[in-house]
This record gives sequence, structure tokens and C-alpha cells, in this order.
Amino acid sequence: MIDTDILPITESGVAAGNKVFGAAILRKSDLSLVIAGTNSEIVNPLWHGEIHTLKQFYELADRPPTRDLVFLSTHEPCTMCMSAITWAGFDNFYYFFSHEDSRDAFAIPHDLKILSEVFGLPPSGYQRSNAFWTAYSITALVEAEAEPLRTELRQQRDRIKGQYQVLSQRYQESKGDNAIPLN
Repeated sequence: MIDTDILPITESGVAAGNKVFGAAILRKSDLSLVIAGTNSEIVNPLWHGEIHTLKQFYELADRPPTRDLVFLSTHEPCTMCMSAITWAGFDNFYYFFSHEDSRDAFAIPHDLKILSEVFGLPPSGYQRSNAFWTAYSITALVEAEAEPLRTELRQQRDRIKGQYQVLSQRYQESKGDNAIPLN
């Protein structure tokens, strides 16, 4: 889903000046795609990948109930996006890159800085399992798989990471030209 549904639209978003964050909503029953979205902060600084995907989801005429869905995020959601996922009624979210990855590999440290400065939380300081949802690291799930599937998933993970590194470089090179407040 990340490489086939989110990455292509994220490439277009980055070309327009947006960050590399995206999301998809899938059916739990068969993991089929309901909708995929990407960051649109150049239009509105609140249109993070997850928020913009939720906006598009709620614009669907025939949307399934969130209890039947999986929320997939390319990057561990920021506090605003976690709250939106909660308010939308999802009982889960899965993320590919961690907050630390956003800071270290993507030079976008805002998630960790907000956790610390606004909420007084250290990295990974929020409750990954709580009364509303459970958060899952896709990287940790890959590492928990048995061989030979783990090796296959690692290769897919590394390929996706490589594609995101290219997009990150493009974003970093162009971000001075955008008006995103926390670019």
C-alpha cells in the first residue's frame, strides 16, 4: 500500500512543495484500499498527511465505519494527527517511519519537539496502547516475522526507505520556497 498507493501521490505532493508524509485507510477484512492521501500543507498547514486523508475519507459518500478499518501512516503521527485519528474513531494505526526517523533521516524534528515542549513527553512517551487505539510500528512487525518472510519484508522495507530518502532530499532542497510554518 505504501509503495503502490501512497508514494505516487506523495511524489506529486513533494514536487508541489509539501512534506513527505502520507496515509491510507484500508479495510480490515481484506486490506483493500478505501482511500490514500498525502500532505497538503502548502494549502493549509493543518493538512498533514493523516489529517488530509481523514478529510478526504469523510468526504466519501459511502464510507465504511472506522471500526472496520485500518489506519496506515507513512510516519508515526504527530500529536495533532493522533488526536484526529482518535476523534475519527479508529481503534488502530500503523506507521512505517518513527518520530526519530522523521527527525534523524528526514530532518523534520517537529513531532519530537512538540511532544517535549508542549506535552512534556520524551520520544515514544505516549501510550501506544490505550482506551482508544493501539499503535503498531511496521518495522517492529517486520522484525517479528519468521524467515523467509522477514527477509522478503526487509527488502521491501529497504526499497521503500530508499524511495522516501529521494523524496526527502527533494523536499529539503525546495522547502525554502514554501510558506509552511514548521518546514
